[in-house]
Amino acid sequence: MKLLRASDHKRMPWKNGGGETVEIAVSPEGAGLADFDWRVSMATVATDGPFSVFPGIDRTLSILNGEGMTLFIEGRSPKRLTQASEPLAFAADAPTSATLIDGTITDLNVMTRRGRFTHSVRRVLVDGPSEVAFGDGTILVLCHRGNAEIDGMALDAGDCLLISDDSAGRHSISGKAQLFHIAIAAI
Repeated sequence: MKLLRASDHKRMPWKNGGGETVEIAVSPEGAGLADFDWRVSMATVATDGPFSVFPGIDRTLSILNGEGMTLFIEGRSPKRLTQASEPLAFAADAPTSATLIDGTITDLNVMTRRGRFTHSVRRVLVDGPSEVAFGDGTILVLCHRGNAEIDGMALDAGDCLLISDDSAGRHSISGKAQLFHIAIAAI
């Protein structure tokens, strides 16, 4: 298990130059926007506009802060995405644009290389101690709000715990927090 502190996340420009993203984790380590196998990041979106296109990539978006946005994904009906919405999965190579509902938002963006990896994203509420099994593969647990402790490792808002296959099994968790459970599996 590896703790990725919010203060250590890497800031970088969007692929299309329209904003800034905060990279939480990427594989292989040090990979760029053109050659990653998987990537987890957060972005602040302050204006309406197009998304960066990532050929051969599947993406899931979740709203972390703000009122949300309406996504226009080619070939699909418009989709309103808010903090209460389930994470939305779509092809990152489909032309996509967004209209903000009411002001700036921050989103969580999970991307995997199609045909090599798959992923899932879900919100988890923690309210007290429990035991959980995170599953196989690579698991990332992002603390969005509050504080949590997983197997003795303290997570504050913005921190992320990276759990690899060798750490599979049951884990003790406690605190009061909203987490995002991100599971990444090789095909």
